[in-house]
Amino acid sequence: MPTVDVVDLNNQKVGELELADDVFAAEVNEALLYEAVRQYRAGRRAGTHKTKVRAEVAGSGKKLWKQKGTGRARMGSIRSPLWRHGGTVHGPVPRDYSYKLPRKMLVGALRSALSAKVRDGELKVVQAFSLPDHKTKNAMNALANVASGRTVLLVDNSGDRNLTLGVRNLKGVTLMPTREVNPYHLLEHQEVLLSEAAARKFSEALAK
Repeated sequence: MPTVDVVDLNNQKVGELELADDVFAAEVNEALLYEAVRQYRAGRRAGTHKTKVRAEVAGSGKKLWKQKGTGRARMGSIRSPLWRHGGTVHGPVPRDYSYKLPRKMLVGALRSALSAKVRDGELKVVQAFSLPDHKTKNAMNALANVASGRTVLLVDNSGDRNLTLGVRNLKGVTLMPTREVNPYHLLEHQEVLLSEAAARKFSEALAK
């Protein structure tokens, strides 16, 4: 089992924690990571793109000239797609891009993402994110002691109000509970900070 140091918010070692091999030392499956990130980003797409067909663009529906005898090509409407300012043929319409991945694929991708972070030294376990107040400045100073990356993912299940309010305005810092963590979030941030309770929860929930 991989063993990691548990530190406090002063970056002082206060203990050690054994992590589950199945979760934090698994083989990194890049194909699974790609599928998980693709699925997550597809679900975030607004899908509000829209072009107008000939029935929706402005313009009269009157026939422009008689069918025969003018020497010109026959034309029924100024809103024809063949004309400038006419409708668009086969253009995009609003749609939902989201789709579901099998649970086993998503769990496997989470194991791969967590293992990759441990392998690259980008995951740290903090005993607890206990802040004395909800001031952003104090939260920033506390995180500066334990994190060096430009983007940091905090995973904590305590629901501590001081932590929630303290980090919500910090650029590049994201806070979420274990149940909401997606492989995309782990890969998007340079550094991952887990509370000791969150690390144990991952080991229990994602173990084979």
